[in-house]
Amino acid sequence: MNYQVADTIIRIKNAASAKRRKAFLPYSKMNKAIAKILVKEQFLSGITEEELDGRKVLVAAIAYDKRVPMLTDVAIVSKPSLRVYTKAKNLSKRTRRGLGVTVVSTSQGIMTEEQAAKKEIGGEMLFKIW
Repeated sequence: MNYQVADTIIRIKNAASAKRRKAFLPYSKMNKAIAKILVKEQFLSGITEEELDGRKVLVAAIAYDKRVPMLTDVAIVSKPSLRVYTKAKNLSKRTRRGLGVTVVSTSQGIMTEEQAAKKEIGGEMLFKIW
């Protein structure tokens, strides 16, 4: 696992594409924060911590609407080879309501682009999900 954010998001996307009910994610504070945002935005129906083979893992329950996963696709914006940062004043221009969510890592934690714009905080754009 080279890039933790991309690994987490792609695991959730693959589980949704395969019509799985759960996705098992490596435990970390960052993964937990990302999962909480996805639960709040209703892409996941819940997140729990479990122990599997002596290791802590996060179990993400994929949200479905009439057998169709709420998550259709993701786009990783920031990568290890090219980090993408944005200022607070540019966040409000980028927000498109109803067309998914962009997750941003700020100095005050991981949050959606809309929340960061309200708090007037810039940061690293991690991924877009819809």
